[in-house]
Amino acid sequence: MALTDHPKAYGTAAVAVAFTAGILVTLGFKDVYPDLERRYRRRRNRSARGSTSGPSRRDSLFWGPPVQLEDREANPSPHPKGDDDGVASDGIEACIGNTPLIKIRSLSEATGRTILAKAEFLNGAGNSPKDRVALNMIREAESQGLLVPHRGDTIYEGTVGSTGISLATLAHARGYKAHICMPDDQSYEKSDLLHHLGAEVERVTVAPITSPDHFVNLARRRAEEHERVHADGSKGFFANQFESTANWQAHFRTTGPEIHRQTEGRIDAFVAGAGTGGTISGVARYLREEAKLRDVKIVLADPQGSGLYNKIRHGVMYSPTEREGTRRRQQVDSIVEGIGINRVTENFEAGRDLVDDAVKVTDEQACRMARWLVEKDGIFVGSSSSVNCVAAVVAAVSLPEGSQVVTVLCDSGTRHLSKFWKRIKDLGLEEEEESSDLFAELGITQANAQT
Repeated sequence: MALTDHPKAYGTAAVAVAFTAGILVTLGFKDVYPDLERRYRRRRNRSARGSTSGPSRRDSLFWGPPVQLEDREANPSPHPKGDDDGVASDGIEACIGNTPLIKIRSLSEATGRTILAKAEFLNGAGNSPKDRVALNMIREAESQGLLVPHRGDTIYEGTVGSTGISLATLAHARGYKAHICMPDDQSYEKSDLLHHLGAEVERVTVAPITSPDHFVNLARRRAEEHERVHADGSKGFFANQFESTANWQAHFRTTGPEIHRQTEGRIDAFVAGAGTGGTISGVARYLREEAKLRDVKIVLADPQGSGLYNKIRHGVMYSPTEREGTRRRQQVDSIVEGIGINRVTENFEAGRDLVDDAVKVTDEQACRMARWLVEKDGIFVGSSSSVNCVAAVVAAVSLPEGSQVVTVLCDSGTRHLSKFWKRIKDLGLEEEEESSDLFAELGITQANAQT
């Protein structure tokens, strides 16, 4: 009896043959597919050079519209990495910038506003915002031919510490020497560190800016004398951080854009102190002019004895701790180092028209804030950072609830042990019971802060 005489049996046999053939074809295609995929990718890459649309597969009778093959390796990650992620960076300069912006929880909870701080002490060369400034000043001097690596050139600067530390670190990295002049009332941690970094350090008697022996004027003179003293063809370069436009421009190009990106443009106030004035001017100019944040409030944080508070509030450079027309000392009558000054520098002038308000901070308030941050947040900072945080609190409560304020943590408290933190100990703050009222601790009320 023929198979065709039994249709049911014929159908069963046909299905079995088709099923077996399907398995064989699938297994064969599985072995061939990787090679086809590689060939497809090569064709896709070649065609991509002349077309941005990318190739697509032909219409399928069964699946309708064209199916787009995806190259998973070529597609960008939904969480893009930094430009240098996974790639070795060249030198210590790569550790400068892109510092974290952190929320200070205790201050935010106490004020009902978000207070964020740019952790500039995490810059990897000199551990302060002066890393940005020092690098930009050196690069600009090199571009102008004022500094030539490995010629024996020396960078001279008058500084209270942080800029000198950044310059000393970067000088060696880029083939230079460093000579730092600083007043002798600054903490010894700074001058000791400068010595260890290989810089030549002159600690000089405090003098007014009008004196030729003021630490800045002395550094300028040392640079001018360099070629006469060193008959080896090397040059002396006076960095001039107080007046060099490379200072505020460093913050305009880096710090400001980073803050804008990290906050996604939601900034109600930026608060910072001014020594040279570069940070507040550079960031203010970026936020207002480049980022177009017209409503962001720029607030100066000023220690006692500095004249900048009165300059912003009343238009007159005058400190009540000094007789008008006299300058008893080069900085201010304050334990605070790094910010506060009794003259308007070129860097501060670059952004002075953008500063909306100023907050005066006493030494005791700075000390109490430093201790508060250690106890509540585990943040150990120096005097200028403490002044910034006090002013940030005052500025925050003058704004509507829910506002966002950004300030700067300049350097670690480890550079201020022998002076600022010694004062905190002498005040007995380290033995006091932990306070839960920030405003009582600082000696201010929210009502006073808002006026």
